[in-house]
Amino acid sequence: MAFLEISQLQKHFGNQTAVKDFSISIEKGEFITFLGPSGCGKTTILRMLAGFESPSKGSIVFDGQDVTQLRTSQRNVGMVFQSYALFPNMTVAQNIGFGLKVAKMPQDQIDARVKEMLALIKLEKLADRYPWQMSGGQQQRVALARAIANKPKVLLLDEPLSALDAKIRISLREEIRTLQRALNITTVFVTHDQEEALSISDRIVVLNEGGVEQTGTPSEIYNFPRTRFVASFIGTLNQVNATVADVQAGTLRVGEQMLTSSHPLTGLQAGQSCMLALRPEAVSLAAPEAGKNNLQVVVDDVSFLGSIVRIRTRTGDQVVSLDVFNDPNRQLPQRGTPVNLSFAHENLLVLQ
Repeated sequence: MAFLEISQLQKHFGNQTAVKDFSISIEKGEFITFLGPSGCGKTTILRMLAGFESPSKGSIVFDGQDVTQLRTSQRNVGMVFQSYALFPNMTVAQNIGFGLKVAKMPQDQIDARVKEMLALIKLEKLADRYPWQMSGGQQQRVALARAIANKPKVLLLDEPLSALDAKIRISLREEIRTLQRALNITTVFVTHDQEEALSISDRIVVLNEGGVEQTGTPSEIYNFPRTRFVASFIGTLNQVNATVADVQAGTLRVGEQMLTSSHPLTGLQAGQSCMLALRPEAVSLAAPEAGKNNLQVVVDDVSFLGSIVRIRTRTGDQVVSLDVFNDPNRQLPQRGTPVNLSFAHENLLVLQ
């Protein structure tokens, strides 16, 4: 059995279903991210893991112990909230040691553990400050130290970075991942930010309307989305309408042009309409190449985005964008120029 087992979890609020039959097995030390838009059920699942909400159905097992009906204080979980939730009348050291004091740990042990946590988050010199005297990033690090001070079995993070500015957010998410690996603590992270999820997770669970769309590694989720929702929610994506030409050969028609996918056209029939997905970075401007897909298009727009340049092209009423690295010596095509797009067969996905 995995370290954390969630089986057939459901949550209803009156006639509304917030979570539908959610199941996952999480190994010890794994970093799992629940990713999805607002209202998809990710925070509700986290609150059920913490014991703040009771499941309408299903079970939650921590390290072989069924905790489904246990109170939060009986589960040994650490929780970090978006709003920091620090006590304003307590110093940094007192905030970190609060849970240990509630657990009636001897004061000398509390002092030693608080000192250890301060060193871990690199705030030893700020032990006597109050939360209002610190930046948002520093406050969130204190909240993280407080959550892990009592050595929880599971660490739960509810969008802990969303209130911070971009640079601090990137820095702090790297610190969180480093700490998590050092402590080997099983962690569940909730976010709506796809970049956060892709950058720090061992696995990602993409949620939509209370159900699971796809579970996999960041690479699997990004490169091989299984549904239209995942494909459109994760990263930038070209979505092209096509018609199945030959199921066995994997060929598809876009207007009068033929493309081939190396992925099976499962459940489709010749003549059926479908949606193709193609990442902008998988496409290149090149002369037609044998053994690859080639698509004749006309340049519609060229956008400078710093490190990359996005070129939007059009074939008929369909738009296909591609990304190229910014190179001052590169000659970029002008609007209205006919060009050929080339991309590998395996990079063309047929969405369910």
